[in-house]
Amino acid sequence: MLPAAVAAVIAAGVVAALQVGKAAVAIPLLQAELGLTLGAVAWLAAIFPLVGVFGGVPAGSAVTAAGDRRILILGLGIIAAGSAAGAAAPSYGLLLVSRVVEGLGFLLIVVAAPTILRRITAERRRNQVLAGWSCFIPTGMALALLVGPLFPGWRALWWTTAALAAVAAVIVRLTVPAASKPKAVPWRQLAADVNETVRSRSPLWLAACFGLYTVMYYAMFSFLPVMLIERMGVSHRTAGLMSAVAVAANIAGNLCAGSLLARGVARPTLIIAATLSMGVTALGIYLPLLADTPTFLLCVLFSAVAGVVPATLVSGASLLAPRTALVPVTVGLVMQGSNLGQLAGPAIVGNLVAAQGWSAAAVVVALTAVLAAGVALRLRN
Repeated sequence: MLPAAVAAVIAAGVVAALQVGKAAVAIPLLQAELGLTLGAVAWLAAIFPLVGVFGGVPAGSAVTAAGDRRILILGLGIIAAGSAAGAAAPSYGLLLVSRVVEGLGFLLIVVAAPTILRRITAERRRNQVLAGWSCFIPTGMALALLVGPLFPGWRALWWTTAALAAVAAVIVRLTVPAASKPKAVPWRQLAADVNETVRSRSPLWLAACFGLYTVMYYAMFSFLPVMLIERMGVSHRTAGLMSAVAVAANIAGNLCAGSLLARGVARPTLIIAATLSMGVTALGIYLPLLADTPTFLLCVLFSAVAGVVPATLVSGASLLAPRTALVPVTVGLVMQGSNLGQLAGPAIVGNLVAAQGWSAAAVVVALTAVLAAGVALRLRN
């Protein structure tokens, strides 16, 4: 059984990931109520991580300066406020702004949480715990896809996720021990820390690899419910259930990666094998080659194999930081790469699919897989 503090931190990540999954499952509802095109709805998914493209490294510096638990609680509070604002938004423009606010909260959580887990976990269990942490995205997305269609409308879903974020903040406050009071760090020193991290090659390769991975992952799962409805003719609720099954398969890959790393399998080997497998399976999913059932099974396989990558990269961030004090900044840089991929993937694929159909997405994912494998060759184990 997980210690309460570890469970609370992972649960906070799951609540953050609900904000990602809810946009995917709500696409048909948003199109119906607001009269949006698929390209416009794509920006509701793509703009969410926009703040992370620019804010990953500063968020890592904030963790160093203010303390990891404080930043985690702040992130949950910001998500609660942003989700509530989105639920009350009367227009598409204000809904977009609320997604940016949620993105800020998400970024603070995903940068602070690994730092907390590294602090409160014994070294011998660190790979396994961080692999468990990396399950937060597929777990949160699967829950959103599974439960989202049960809500009477997208606004009710937004209100619920706001309430969950507020509850999670209270639980973290009660269960997670605070670190020793952070020392006042001059902004000049923070700038020097950022410079040292950015100039170190390994964190940059990690960030690039994570960015390419998220292009593939979010290109697939931001639109999976819509693709299932259009390609297979299933209902909205059935599409949500099928998508939840596929996303949940990602958890198995995350946990498998922790086990393989503990047994000494090299990180580059895991990443290359996983990303190339994602590229191959994407061809079978997006190209009209197979019947409905084999196509969906490939979606499940894509997700399971993909789960190996984030667990491998997240645990690598703490090991490949230039020095221990720079772990939060390194995690921030890696998440900055991840957010760039989250921004690019749905935007590129959404507009390509709108213009040329689902087959165009196969080219994007396959080429990105080859690039990711090439970047992984530059990583140290």
